[in-house]
Amino acid sequence: MAQLTPQDYMAREDKYGAHNYHPLPVVLEKGEGVYMWDVEGKKYYDFLSAYSAVNQGHCHPKIINALIEQSKKLTLTSRAFYNNVLGEFEEYVTKYFGYDKVLPMNTGAEADETALKLARRWGVKKKGIANDDVKIICCEGNFHGRTITIVSMSNDPDSFANYGPLTPGFIRIPYNDTKALEEVLEKHGKTVAGFLVEPIQGEAGVYVPDSGFLKKSYELCKKHNVLFIADEVQTGLARTGKMLACDHEGVRPDILILGKALSGGVFPVSCALADDEIMLCIKPGEHGSTYGGNPVAGKVAIAALEVLKEENLCENSERLGEIFRAELNKINHPMKKIVRGKGLLNAIVIEPHKGKTAWDFCLALKENGLLAKPTHEHIVRFAPPLIINEAQIRECVAIIEKTFNQF
Repeated sequence: MAQLTPQDYMAREDKYGAHNYHPLPVVLEKGEGVYMWDVEGKKYYDFLSAYSAVNQGHCHPKIINALIEQSKKLTLTSRAFYNNVLGEFEEYVTKYFGYDKVLPMNTGAEADETALKLARRWGVKKKGIANDDVKIICCEGNFHGRTITIVSMSNDPDSFANYGPLTPGFIRIPYNDTKALEEVLEKHGKTVAGFLVEPIQGEAGVYVPDSGFLKKSYELCKKHNVLFIADEVQTGLARTGKMLACDHEGVRPDILILGKALSGGVFPVSCALADDEIMLCIKPGEHGSTYGGNPVAGKVAIAALEVLKEENLCENSERLGEIFRAELNKINHPMKKIVRGKGLLNAIVIEPHKGKTAWDFCLALKENGLLAKPTHEHIVRFAPPLIINEAQIRECVAIIEKTFNQF
């Protein structure tokens, strides 16, 4: 059989797959640590980390070993029966983050849906809101996933247009605006069950809110008996230099949503964490997932969480993020508008230059051996695996500077 070219692989996807993604034109076949290789053997730095799912690095040996060993024994029981791993995972993750209970799911969107259900159920059962009056506050520019209910919160037409009728019960306010939150709570507080927020908006282009936004929002929620719900699917698990982005302001969410790096990019694992008063509002038969909490997911997630602490990835992310932003800020080029971020979740806002955009910039980065992806046409996100070292970070800054100088 003839060797397939990158064009062959891409054409095959285009022919047989739905056209719901627009990937960068690179066909990858191997990943290890901070690197990926394409089908022609070219090596790249990965500066996307599968949208922060691969915080522990590609194919981390400890996590892969957990996957292999458990998959030889038992992979799935559903939740019709007990298995010997689920309780181990539940105890580990609840003690790790300091919550009474966890509800395991598979994808970030499922964990967000779980949090929304928990908040609504709590609103009816505990706060006494009429079932059809329950409201959840969300933010402009949010991204929580792709389900009908989740896109009903979005103000991005790419996410919600022509998917109607959309799910009611959401009030959207500007992000990073505690005054707007306060006004809505003053007006509707009695029927609001929760405030769902990303501590940093990732898909919106690494939009870092003002210092104090999370803490003040949390305090307003407490004042009005509203649940503070943090979507840490992208920002959590050491990505921003703390275990959770909420930790930067000492905020403990009432419901914590995790996914992506909960498995180190090896397996779909997500969860919602909360205390008994919230979590026990859902009874047997009222929510769940066939694959949620399966034995492979449990062992993989424990290994992934162990790696974060064993390899000091919070500290590494914090330290190298400071160096990365400082070095990027030294680059002088008309295309480079703003550098922003926290830990190793960073972005450059690109000013189109001589007809060239963020997409063109990412194509040039690829040619120079670094993979990153634009978001919203004018922003390039930089989020390498957290195991990256200082020499590698500096080499990548040099690649980024070289790329700017080609425009």
